[in-house]
Amino acid sequence: MIPFEAFVEVAGYAAGAALLVAAVGLVLLQVLRGRSMAVQMAVVAVATVLATVAGIVVITLLMMISEHDRSVALTVVVVAGLIGTGVSFLLGRRLIAANRRLVEAVRSDPYRTPSAVLPAELAELSRELKVAYDRLSASHEREKALETSRRELVAWVSHDLRTPLAGLRAMSEALEDEVVVDAETVRRYHGRIRTEVDRLTEMVDDLFELARIHAGALRLSRQRVGLDDLVAEAVAGAEALARAKGVRIHGEAQSGLPLEVDAIEVSRAVRNLVVNAIRHTPNDGTVEIRGEIHDGPDGDMACVTVSDACGGIPEQDLPRVFDVAFRGEAARSPGGGAGLGLAIARGIVEAHSGEIGVTNEGPGCKFVVRLPIGG
Repeated sequence: MIPFEAFVEVAGYAAGAALLVAAVGLVLLQVLRGRSMAVQMAVVAVATVLATVAGIVVITLLMMISEHDRSVALTVVVVAGLIGTGVSFLLGRRLIAANRRLVEAVRSDPYRTPSAVLPAELAELSRELKVAYDRLSASHEREKALETSRRELVAWVSHDLRTPLAGLRAMSEALEDEVVVDAETVRRYHGRIRTEVDRLTEMVDDLFELARIHAGALRLSRQRVGLDDLVAEAVAGAEALARAKGVRIHGEAQSGLPLEVDAIEVSRAVRNLVVNAIRHTPNDGTVEIRGEIHDGPDGDMACVTVSDACGGIPEQDLPRVFDVAFRGEAARSPGGGAGLGLAIARGIVEAHSGEIGVTNEGPGCKFVVRLPIGG
């Protein structure tokens, strides 16, 4: 049995020789870090073989093994090393081929996951690239939709601004030039001017609110508020409009259900839905607002529904009802600004991590707002 001191001495010399070769190999890997994986793997294999050979040479010299035995040992190690180097080179070639397939998939449009079997790491990278591409595609589609909405908004706002401004100019010039002098007509002109100014002010407020929503600058001031209070406030705020239109309005909600929301913003969203419903409900029709609790996959949700008697929305228009300035064939916002009310309602609801939707039901439409109980 080899003495412990001799074992330590042999191990030390062998380790020193192997570490020297390993250091040279690390330097080569650093120099060749920009080369292909096949080259780097070949360097690793050669360094491993040389480190083993160096250790065997040192051991055979210290142990005074015969020249024949030393030659046999070195031959075995060199042959094994050459085979290992060849295997490493082949493996590197496979990795390069897999990497090329992945690069081709990335360069294709749209991105397609390679059909060939990839190494586990590259397969995981391929899946992550697919997820990233899908996100970028969705973001690009949203950007295109937003750009389309912006163009529509500019067109609608330009039209809706031009009409009242033309009327204001005509009436102000008539008053200034004293074309109109009788008291009744002057009073009617003044009333009309006030009405148009209020309409323009409402439009500017809507544009400002929508700009804040799209810019992500909508800051929510959450507080506890009852669902029944929100519904009652929406009904009270729309009663005058409903009475003038000859529309019945009715609302009810569960009492004692607190929500953590920005009461002002949520009230505005519900009010926009109610006003929209009243404007599109014929005389002697009914608008109904209900507040309830519904079970959801992530917990209980407060649900506010606004049902009208508008006659329904064409099925092809339903997905775009909440788009900026969208009016569709039925002109969902005639005489009510630039058609921003529903877009603002959606922005406010989504800012609260809620959902908003619309379906055709009964004599008209049912708008549904779902908000998390905890806000």
